[in-house]
Amino acid sequence: MYRPNFCGECGARLARKGWRVWLHGSVCDTCACRLGKSIWTKSLIVGVMIAFVAFAFGRYLRPAPPPLIIQRVANSPLSDLPENPNDSASATTQKHIDLSRQDAAPATVSTDDAVYICGAGTKKGTPCHRRVHFAGERCFQHKGMPAILPLDKLVIKQ
Repeated sequence: MYRPNFCGECGARLARKGWRVWLHGSVCDTCACRLGKSIWTKSLIVGVMIAFVAFAFGRYLRPAPPPLIIQRVANSPLSDLPENPNDSASATTQKHIDLSRQDAAPATVSTDDAVYICGAGTKKGTPCHRRVHFAGERCFQHKGMPAILPLDKLVIKQ
């Protein structure tokens, strides 16, 4: 390990009494007393300035967040028109009454209510029993794989 023989500040010959880690052993005792606090202060200020500049530069280079996109299904009961905050309370009450009447109507079974299973072959050799929305569709784990069951056996009977 390198140890200097002369002071880096005044050039006086160094008498090795002890190793000054905080001053890297490159200054004499008189220079160490004179520079002791200024070395820590300068290095602290430089470190804080570097951190501040790095933080500001990183914030400047960060891309803008993408716009918020909210998607709804096609048969959503919500309106696509923007809400007017000046609507009266009676109009909003009327909307809630209409929605509650829709919910109270008897539900009819449609083709959308059919439930299917994935049916793709697993490592074990049995068909996958995860539920999917459409016939012929596979679950997230078996996308692109063929079903080992015929289509009529993929429907879950209710």
